[in-house]
Amino acid sequence: MKLLLQRVSRASVTVEGKQSAVIQQGLLAFAGFEKNDTPQMVYKMADKLLAYRVFADSSGKMNLSVRDIAGGVLIVSQFTLAASTNKGLRPSFSASAEPIVARDLYNSFILRTKSQYQSVQTGIFGADMQVDLLNDGPVTFLLEL
Repeated sequence: MKLLLQRVSRASVTVEGKQSAVIQQGLLAFAGFEKNDTPQMVYKMADKLLAYRVFADSSGKMNLSVRDIAGGVLIVSQFTLAASTNKGLRPSFSASAEPIVARDLYNSFILRTKSQYQSVQTGIFGADMQVDLLNDGPVTFLLEL
């Protein structure tokens, strides 16, 4: 599993011209799933997402989690995160989880995150989404399990 985590001042998802999710200060998490991912990995990543310290404390150091600042979390599925880009000029998706498996893992990821934290919004799995964000920093991390 790969999670591209961005610290944002705001973020939203629009599907078919309608805004389906919006957060203010918090984390935008793009989630990509691979063939060997398991529910246990998903749970571990959800826990890590909520505990990852990317917000500044009073000393200006990245010491606070999204929970600590009572920020929002926006989770968006992103199939392309599982791409292999090592060879050639076209990405390979051979390591990506099958859509049905990825959907189940995505839903498990959302359920686990929502069970631990209230301020969670989501994109729509498999939809053509427009994601609008204002990256704060910029601060972006790629978390992998």
